[in-house]
Amino acid sequence: METKRQTGIWIDTSKAIIISLDGKKEEKITEIDSDVENSVYHNKEGNKGVFNGNNHGSSETKFDERKKQQLDYFLKSVLSYVHGSDELYVFGPAGTKTKLEQKILDGKLIDAGKLKAVETSDKMTVNQIVAKVKEFYKQ
Repeated sequence: METKRQTGIWIDTSKAIIISLDGKKEEKITEIDSDVENSVYHNKEGNKGVFNGNNHGSSETKFDERKKQQLDYFLKSVLSYVHGSDELYVFGPAGTKTKLEQKILDGKLIDAGKLKAVETSDKMTVNQIVAKVKEFYKQ
C-alpha cells in the first residue's frame, strides 16, 4: 500500500508553518516567512522611507495593492512548496487561511481535491501545530 504524503499548513500573514508527514512517524517542519507588510508607515514613525504628503489616499491604495501582491506571492510560495502532497489540511487565525483555500480551490496551482479541511485556530507553538496535524490525519 502506497503511503500518502499528508501536509498540514498553519498560516497567517507573517508566516506559514508546513508539517509534512510521510506515512511513518517522521515529520518535516518547514517555515516560510511572508514579506507581507502589516501596516502603513506614517510620517510620525520616523524615517522609514520617503513620505510625500501630497495625497495620502493614493499611498494607502498603493499600499493595499502592494500588500495584495505580496500576499499573492506568499500564498503561491506556500503552494509551490506543497504541490507534491496528496492531502492538505489548512488552519490558522484570520483571513490568510481563507485566501489560501481560495487559491487551492481555483485549481490552477494545485488540485483542489487534495484539500481535506480548513479550520480556524489561534497562534500555536510548532509542537502544537505538529500535534494538531498528526491528530487530524489519525482519523
